[in-house]
Amino acid sequence: MSGIIPESELIINNRGAIYHLDVKPEELGQTVITVGDPDRVKEVSKYFDNIEVQRQHREFITHTGTLGSKRISVVSTGIGPDNIDIVFNELDALVNIDFTSRTIKEKLTTLHIIRIGTCGSLQEDIPVDGMVAGTYGLGIDNLLNYYLQENNVDELELLQQFIRHTQIDQQFSMPYINAAGSSLLKHFVDGFHHGITVTCPGFYGPQGRVLRLGLKYPNFVDLLGTFSYGTHRIANFEMETSAMYGLGKLLGHQVLSINAVVANRVARTFSKDGKAAVENTIQKVLERISEI
Repeated sequence: MSGIIPESELIINNRGAIYHLDVKPEELGQTVITVGDPDRVKEVSKYFDNIEVQRQHREFITHTGTLGSKRISVVSTGIGPDNIDIVFNELDALVNIDFTSRTIKEKLTTLHIIRIGTCGSLQEDIPVDGMVAGTYGLGIDNLLNYYLQENNVDELELLQQFIRHTQIDQQFSMPYINAAGSSLLKHFVDGFHHGITVTCPGFYGPQGRVLRLGLKYPNFVDLLGTFSYGTHRIANFEMETSAMYGLGKLLGHQVLSINAVVANRVARTFSKDGKAAVENTIQKVLERISEI
């Protein structure tokens, strides 16, 4: 793609900031932490040595500051892959599009983006209050099917095995898969469970919860938990990771999703103090970021 990007496609507000995030290019750090909950932004930025930028527009809150020698932004995305589509395209635009000329820069910038979120475990040996670093993001949310995708041989083989196991393509839509950013994942080994993170397009029916509505595919969660291929298995599910990994890979960014386990769907247990589990995860992630 080349040429001038029209005003209808790249929306810049009257203060020169990208539309949804309301952030200017100079207000973003090269390391970005994403959180779903807007109230969680301040729970991350309270550990910064200083905060130089605070912006809010709708559910999108951004704090930028420094932690040691690193300039870091923490951004709330809200819930779901549709919001990730907005946030990741706008984060990329902030560093890789010239807002004055509305053209893509010749030299592209790679962001380091780390999600701190919550999830449900799909393995009995991954307990509540533990932390999962997603090795792959496997999407059943359909978002990446709107983009031209690129997969390596390992990703394609994993995906085909998953489809054979679940027959999901006959029930819902075609799933997709992308690996975590390898340069980030290697720093999150000790103290973290590893496995595939599945992203669902909803919290209730898509994650197998029954309140008043019946499920079209009632054994789907069981099939997720029993999937394995070689050393790979599905560790957890939530609502953002696959979109992050897919868009991050296509845009050339290093992305990793770290999730605190607040529910174990196999043991049917829920964290007694989810807030403390998230706080512990924030501290651990910031410790590792400061070491990178």
